[in-house]
Amino acid sequence: MQTVIGILVAVLVFGVMIFIHESGHYIAARLCKVKVLEFAVGMGPKLFSRTSKKTGIVYSLRLFPIGGFTSMEGEDGENQDPHALVNRPKWQRFIVLFAGSFANILTGVIAMFVYLSLTMNVGSNIVAQFNENAVSEQYGLQVGDEIVRINGEKMISYMDVMNKITLDGTEPLDLTVVRGGETITLDDVQFAVTEEDGIPYAQVDFLFLGVKPGFGTLIKQTFTHSVATVKVIYKTLVDLIRGRYGIKGVSGPVGTVSVITESTKYGFSSVLFLFVFISLNLGVMNLLPLPALDGGRILFLLIEAIRRKPIKPEAEGYIHLAGMVVLLLFMAVITVFDVIKLF
Repeated sequence: MQTVIGILVAVLVFGVMIFIHESGHYIAARLCKVKVLEFAVGMGPKLFSRTSKKTGIVYSLRLFPIGGFTSMEGEDGENQDPHALVNRPKWQRFIVLFAGSFANILTGVIAMFVYLSLTMNVGSNIVAQFNENAVSEQYGLQVGDEIVRINGEKMISYMDVMNKITLDGTEPLDLTVVRGGETITLDDVQFAVTEEDGIPYAQVDFLFLGVKPGFGTLIKQTFTHSVATVKVIYKTLVDLIRGRYGIKGVSGPVGTVSVITESTKYGFSSVLFLFVFISLNLGVMNLLPLPALDGGRILFLLIEAIRRKPIKPEAEGYIHLAGMVVLLLFMAVITVFDVIKLF
């Protein structure tokens, strides 16, 4: 029963995120007077569709909850309609392309505020207590230390500290702390290292001092936690490219559903935190300058602005098609590994 509930929650989470993303494109297109042909949530055969008598826009719900689209006139080539996307001013086209990711990022930030609002205390960068046999304590870290920099990088929240130690603490770290009003640098602080699926991670072996959140604190923590989450998304992507994780360390839709299903065992807050992470992840990843993604289309728009003339629609179309094929193949491979992990 728990598994069924988890799967339903996962489908709902994906559906909401897709709806928000496509709503961003849709609202921006309507505001910029771009002709919208269809607004769809899901992919594949239509389960339900309705055509607006006023605008002629088709609204549809499709079978597979793994994507969606906002189909617009003239988004893939030349078109004589003045309301076609290709004929709108460049700044309007940028807004339409950027709006989907912006909607996901904004939703993630709002959800982060809600998540933090539900907690009794939010963490600070101050060490409150060490775990038993903590390794870092042996290298000079003390209770009451406020960690402000790690390897020279400014730490903006306790989540930033956790992410930095977890991902980079497999090697000794230089920690800059404020102790009794004095700034001190602790060189080569080490942490215990563990492995998960063959990937090494460092263990944060202390607890952070909790702070009761007022409204001002919530606003600040919402911003810093959201930035820290985006940083770890980019950091993970860079590590993936460098080969730290390998293909087995990447999760696709099946793996994400499995994680969401597991999180339902720990209550609403756990699911909400995952919603925050996935929403920010979706927004950030879609802005990568890769063919078939919103970021790839924005890149072509910037190239057009610099060249003062558009790239041939056929050439751009082929590049995006090739990017989509590669993306789908990559997702297929990841899905196979996700399924293997289940058994």
